[in-house]
Order: sequence, then C-alpha cells, then structure tokens
Amino acid sequence: MNKVSAYIRDSYHELLEKVTWPSWVQLQQSTVIVLIATLIIMSMVAIMDFASSQLLKLIYSLFNS
Repeated sequence: MNKVSAYIRDSYHELLEKVTWPSWVQLQQSTVIVLIATLIIMSMVAIMDFASSQLLKLIYSLFNS
C-alpha cells in the first residue's frame, strides 16, 4: 500500500510542478489547428469515397449491359 500512495503522491507532484500546461491562447490555437486538420482530412476521405463509388458504379454498369 505504501508504493501505491507514493505513486499517487509523486504523480500529483509531477502534474502540479513539472508539467508545463498551455496558456488559454495556446490551447485555443491548438484547437483551431486540430479542427482545420480534421476538416481537411475529412474532406479528402469524402472525395476519395465519392470517387471510388462513382468508379465502381461505372465498372458495374459496364458488366450489366
């Protein structure tokens, strides 16, 4: 039990004194960057999905004729 309480105490100490937390402005900037990157990747995946869907419809239509 001593090891567990020491671990919790050390973790708490590390979070309070050794970790550098971002400022509010840095947090906002990082959030905006992540949202923009997410939108870009989501758009790329949607375009690839649409293109592959259209390509498969074309291929299927060639064999259904």
